[in-house]
Amino acid sequence: MGYKVAVVGATGNVGREMLEILAERGFPADEVLAVASRRSQGTEVSYGDKTLKVKALETVDFSQYDICLMSAGGAISKEWSPKIGAAGCVVIDNSSAWRMDPDVPLIVPEVNADAVAGFAKKNIIANPNCSTAQLVVALKPLHERATIKRVVVATYQSVSGAGKDAMDELFSQTRAIFVNDPVEPQKFPKRIAFNLIPQIDVFMEDGFTKEEWKMTAETKKILDPKIKLTATCVRVPVFVSHSEAVNIEFENPISADEARSILREAPGCLVVDKHEPGGYVTPYEATGEDATYISRIREDITVENGLSMWIVADNLRKGAALNAVQIAEVLVNRGLIGDRAAA
Repeated sequence: MGYKVAVVGATGNVGREMLEILAERGFPADEVLAVASRRSQGTEVSYGDKTLKVKALETVDFSQYDICLMSAGGAISKEWSPKIGAAGCVVIDNSSAWRMDPDVPLIVPEVNADAVAGFAKKNIIANPNCSTAQLVVALKPLHERATIKRVVVATYQSVSGAGKDAMDELFSQTRAIFVNDPVEPQKFPKRIAFNLIPQIDVFMEDGFTKEEWKMTAETKKILDPKIKLTATCVRVPVFVSHSEAVNIEFENPISADEARSILREAPGCLVVDKHEPGGYVTPYEATGEDATYISRIREDITVENGLSMWIVADNLRKGAALNAVQIAEVLVNRGLIGDRAAA
């Protein structure tokens, strides 16, 4: 017997990706329910070779479901995740609403799968920020080998991280520039087409943006509270996949060759690192792929025990939908939830 899974936010970029990945990976589901707001009720979405009709969130009896993949935004999650969890359905939430709650595990399966057992306190598990997820997948095996002291990261984040409207804005602005029409920013604070915006989320009192704070706080919670991390997060005119230029300082010596060898064996990582033109991965090539790609691994001679590298991953997959499905797989494979049909 299989599990009953509800996908909340099924009409959004990440929700559609969740449905696709559930089908791709053959998740053991007897039933998959597509859920969204009332205005989307009746909309059709794809699940493998099937078509699902969207149900309104308020009409669903979650006591009949085992797992809820939640991708409907922080405000909806704050209201609904506790209700769904109280009904006996485990929520795997993609928003920032629960990430720093001490009673909610923040999980990247390749990094801290054992922490998932803490979900029982609230029946909620949090997915990290997309830029954090790919970063910690690459940092974890290196931290185990040489102990990371400090990380400096600059991100190059695609517009899909800001939703479908943001993708539409990049497309419409690009077209407007080619035909010499006026360009008026709506989703972003400045023009995004043929431009870079060094602001993601709101500014905080210390001058960092909330996105930059998330990367710091989440890395500490997932990987190690002793790691010091500073980030500069930049939105770039790319539709899908986030890139990161990362500088790491270790307590113990580690060479570029050793790091390359470790990362080649690490779960979720794929090293493409040839010292020649094109011998690295770009966002275009990572789109639609599950791996976290690592390139440009080299020793940083400005600090003792330092490395620099380039990390790229599909933010809609590893940064969101894939990670959520992988968490659901951990719950099933470790026997942490029983399917309702068998009960």
